[in-house]
Amino acid sequence: MKKAASTEPSYPLADLCVLADLSIRTVRYYIQIGLVDRPEGETRAARYGPRHLEQLLQIRKWTEAGVSLERIRELLHGEVAPVPPRPRLPGSVEVCSHLTVADGVEVVIEPGRAGMSPEQVRALVKGVTEIFNEVIAQGAATQRNSKEKER
Repeated sequence: MKKAASTEPSYPLADLCVLADLSIRTVRYYIQIGLVDRPEGETRAARYGPRHLEQLLQIRKWTEAGVSLERIRELLHGEVAPVPPRPRLPGSVEVCSHLTVADGVEVVIEPGRAGMSPEQVRALVKGVTEIFNEVIAQGAATQRNSKEKER
């Protein structure tokens, strides 16, 4: 009985490596240690599909973020992925936003490290400003009430 032809694309190992931007040796190692599923077929006839490409891209993303292969193995088996902080290396450049709320009150925001979009930064700035103004207004009202009680 013949197998039904798959509609999913399949790739030879060399093409998969180009798509994932990894060396053949690295991909073979990931398969050997069980991080990537075995291909369909064997030797030169082996074919890799979208599932393999997704696995490799995920592994590459995590390794570039500094996650160990052992931790990647755990993550691939269902654990929630952490958001590893990027190491601060000498000579690295970070863009920070400094929000001056009032004299003596400043908030430093590093959107890249915080994983925030520009819209989220704007919402945070607006929220911090509103809360600060509420706190100041409450403090002023409390002072007025205290002075009235003294009279």
